[in-house]
Amino acid sequence: MPTACPPEDLVGQPSSKFVAQAFRGARLVKGFNHLGAAVLAQDPAVQGGRRVVFLASDDDAAAAEIDTLAENLGFAPIKLGGLAEGGLLVQARGKSWGHLIFKDLVKFDG
Repeated sequence: MPTACPPEDLVGQPSSKFVAQAFRGARLVKGFNHLGAAVLAQDPAVQGGRRVVFLASDDDAAAAEIDTLAENLGFAPIKLGGLAEGGLLVQARGKSWGHLIFKDLVKFDG
C-alpha cells in the first residue's frame, strides 16, 4: 500500500509511527535506515569497533529480535526508545532532520 504523505499531514509524529498505524497488527522496528546503502554495505567492523545502527520501536519484543539480528550481522545496535521519541532522532522529514540521521558512529566495547 504505497502512500505519499506530506510532512505537515503527520501532525508532528514520525513517519514510522504513521506507517505503524496504517498497518495495524504489524510489528514495526525502525532501524538501519539512518545510514546510506553504501555505508551499510561496508564491513560493520571498524578499527576494532562496530558500526552503530539505531533502533526505535513501540514493540519491545520486535525490537529485541532486530537487536539480535543487528548483533549477528556484526553491528552495535542502540535502542532509542519508541517511534514517537527515538524515531524522530533518525528521521529525515522535509527541512527538519533528526539529530542522528546519517551519523556514521562506531562503538568500542571496553
